[in-house]
Amino acid sequence: MTDLPRKAVARTARLAALPLGYAGRSAIGLGKRLGGAPADAVMSDLQQRTAEQLFRTLGELKGGAMKLGQAMSIFEAALPEDMAGPYREELTRLQDSAPPMPTITVREILARELGADWKDRLVELDPVPAAAASIGQVHRGRWADGREVAIKVQYPGASDAMRSDLRQLGRIARGIGPVFPGIDVKALVAELEERVTEELDYRLEAEAQTVFAAEYADDPEIVVPGVVAGTEQVLVTDWLESSGSLAQVIRDGSQAERDHYGQLFVRFIFGSPARTGMLHADPHPGNFRTVPGVDGSPDRLGVLDFGAVARLAERGLPRALGSLIRIACIDDYDALVDAFREEGFIRERIRVDAEQLKSYLGPFVEPAKVEQFTFSRAWMQEQFRRVNDPKGDAFSVMTRLNMPPSYLLIHRTWVGGVGVLSQLGATVPFRQILTESLPGFGS
Repeated sequence: MTDLPRKAVARTARLAALPLGYAGRSAIGLGKRLGGAPADAVMSDLQQRTAEQLFRTLGELKGGAMKLGQAMSIFEAALPEDMAGPYREELTRLQDSAPPMPTITVREILARELGADWKDRLVELDPVPAAAASIGQVHRGRWADGREVAIKVQYPGASDAMRSDLRQLGRIARGIGPVFPGIDVKALVAELEERVTEELDYRLEAEAQTVFAAEYADDPEIVVPGVVAGTEQVLVTDWLESSGSLAQVIRDGSQAERDHYGQLFVRFIFGSPARTGMLHADPHPGNFRTVPGVDGSPDRLGVLDFGAVARLAERGLPRALGSLIRIACIDDYDALVDAFREEGFIRERIRVDAEQLKSYLGPFVEPAKVEQFTFSRAWMQEQFRRVNDPKGDAFSVMTRLNMPPSYLLIHRTWVGGVGVLSQLGATVPFRQILTESLPGFGS
């Protein structure tokens, strides 16, 4: 420990204190209950204090800590209301904001990454960040050709902090688990660790965003800012003029807004793989912006942050995936067991009963069986309860299924996307969108 930089030691200590803080508050809560305080009041206070410490710490430390907080925020809709209530404000705050770094540091990074003459190209720079996230913050500026640009600058030491945070979070995942019962925090951290190298190199993000921007250049519903310049730690893109984010729609949007943006969100998630060969794999609401329409046309959905993308082997989502969902929708679970085994979802010598598989998957495919489906926190909470009940068929089947590596990121993105739709409470033509966008589903 003595060889580590002082700041790294402090970060590690703060992360290590998270499960200890929960344990300490639990002991205090038990003391209050023994002293006669109502159980529900004690639990509410415990959850509130735990949420505040956890997500304040994750947000202030940025790096892997904040990345985990943002990833967990998507699953807020799955928690029972008596648990989600105390967490919601802290969780959704992480979807849209983070503490900024000093302007002098930003200028030093720009000089190092863009060269000593960077001011000749970036002729204006707003010192106040427009947004801040897990590994970088965004400033508004003006490029030499006159266009408004967004400049994303990576935090100093972000690479070391990200990797160190995720290693430490992996070690203490069991202690954080009680804050989010039913979510495999350790598995979530492991997946973030696998993607960390790509997300830290803004050149890879620039390549991906360039492809998306070109494909959606004239799209009437989706807006992706073009790339102006990119280095390993600085990314300059066209400025996206927006009125807010999906996080704001979740907080106070009208039902019409929820339905409108929910539909655009689904169309982008499912439609973009066939158009770009990639899946945007970071669906937290802060990455999706509400963009006013042009000349009276409907509002559009702006998409940001292409650091986490799945580069698909096929140009589009796997045809087999659409076929599996189609078979489930017609309730042919005997055929689905065979298809699951062929695709590697059921290993050799593992037996899965067709009726039990239906018990597990049936509610999940319900949105694809009807013309319009309303996603809601209540619906997602019910699915969450089902699959985490050790006495139920769903839990039994879930523990016997295998997730092939090629589906891991697709699966997490879909689950995250459903979490966003449930937070929105959006009614969308889900079946129609799958028919139009998912290979193998409509045929």
